[in-house]
Amino acid sequence: MVLGKEKPKTEREKVEERREEILAQGRKFKYPMQYAKHKLIINTIVVALVAIILMVVATWALLYKFQNTGDMIYRVTQVVPVPVAEVAGTKVRYSDYLMIYRSNLMTTEQQGGQLGKGEDADAVRDSYKEAAMKSAVEYTYALKLGKEMGLTVSEAEIDEAFDNHRQVGGVERSEEMFLKIVSDNFGMSKSEYRRMLYLTLMKAKVTQAVDEPARALVEQVEQLLAENGGDLVAASEALNGEGTYEETGQLVDKMNVDGGRANVAMELEVGQVSPKFLSTNGDGYYFVKLAEKTDTQVSYASLKIDFTTFAMKVAELYENGEVEEYITIGGGEEVQDMVENEEQAEQ
Repeated sequence: MVLGKEKPKTEREKVEERREEILAQGRKFKYPMQYAKHKLIINTIVVALVAIILMVVATWALLYKFQNTGDMIYRVTQVVPVPVAEVAGTKVRYSDYLMIYRSNLMTTEQQGGQLGKGEDADAVRDSYKEAAMKSAVEYTYALKLGKEMGLTVSEAEIDEAFDNHRQVGGVERSEEMFLKIVSDNFGMSKSEYRRMLYLTLMKAKVTQAVDEPARALVEQVEQLLAENGGDLVAASEALNGEGTYEETGQLVDKMNVDGGRANVAMELEVGQVSPKFLSTNGDGYYFVKLAEKTDTQVSYASLKIDFTTFAMKVAELYENGEVEEYITIGGGEEVQDMVENEEQAEQ
């Protein structure tokens, strides 16, 4: 063997060298592309995060600073359960507040025309917002108490209430026709109307369950009626103003909107007094005494025992600072008008 003389490369070694040369040349293009792709992904993520943050900030401003009540922001609150207030540690849904406000305002405008702009119109809107906030707080508190007391509202109960509403005024309406009326007059869809029924039914159940004084008065009235032969006037006087006595004074339609009294009276005989029953709006108990009736009309006297405990509980929550509202009613009308105008332009 001669020193200093290189051993000839085999064919395999030559192939490996050539392969390495090709791979080395390829790496010059590969790694810059990987770097560019990696940077593109990072930039995309950053842009997306910035867009999300801006969207959240804009939505927050529309909800809590400018108090926008338009269609777009209302749909957002239906999807995202953001709160508008807190009562006794429970969040009040912004969507419930807007649903109540928008439906009440639409009803008013359907009857009296559009409010328009100006201080007077803004004052009217603010009064509706305050009423909607109070209602939303009460419904939320009722849901809280109902859960604690094990009270529930079933789908069957909502169905029954829905069907009863379809027949208000003695007219049998199809579901399609009724939903059109609901949409035209209250601006509600079927799901929204059922949500409203759910809230109303739960509040009625809770109001009835917590009112021990009302139940005590009912027992007193029942005893008085048993002792005086059904004299509703005498029973009312014995309550010393704790009940509300009324007479129709004339015949009224059997489908009269009066808390269900006309319907109950139609089932009685003249001079007969009904057992106590819950008013259709859930604000108290009624006793009804039939005075006169025809096939379609009825005249009656009634004694009402109002529910007061739930309202007192809510008032105490406000007094004790257990109700925190996340918006201050009033202001933001200019931005509200601007957003509404933009929505109308898009439509």
